[in-house]
Amino acid sequence: MDPRPLLLACALVLGAAFRPSEVNDVSQCKVKWLFGISCSEVSERLVGQIQAWQIKESCQDAGESCSYELVSTSTYLVTATHTSPVTRKVSNLQFLLEQSTVCKMTGEAASELTKPPDDKNPNYCSLQNLIDGSDLNSAEGYKQVQQQVDLSWV
Repeated sequence: MDPRPLLLACALVLGAAFRPSEVNDVSQCKVKWLFGISCSEVSERLVGQIQAWQIKESCQDAGESCSYELVSTSTYLVTATHTSPVTRKVSNLQFLLEQSTVCKMTGEAASELTKPPDDKNPNYCSLQNLIDGSDLNSAEGYKQVQQQVDLSWV
């Protein structure tokens, strides 16, 4: 018996099984900041802003600066979600804090893509809006040191 038809059938089945799916297409963003204040103060201000912007009334004329929800908080980790009032797309946000001589914070955001990405990255905006809203952008020693955006689309 010739094994080639069997090998071809296996290759076709495997190819179909590993075909990229739109469900796995994500937009990701990672930003790093430095602050000359304690990480506990950074965390308190960040959590306070998330809570202030989770109230639905904050969405009136606020653009994307609303519809945040605090998921969890610990000493060095804050997780939240942001639901765009325009597209209803949900972004998962995570802020990791590390205390040294300064407070180092890494913010990450990810959301599913439902169409090819454009030049705007709502995940970066979701992270930076919280920094601006909590006035951390004017905190002593504030500096954004890195921004990495990964718009994956198959």
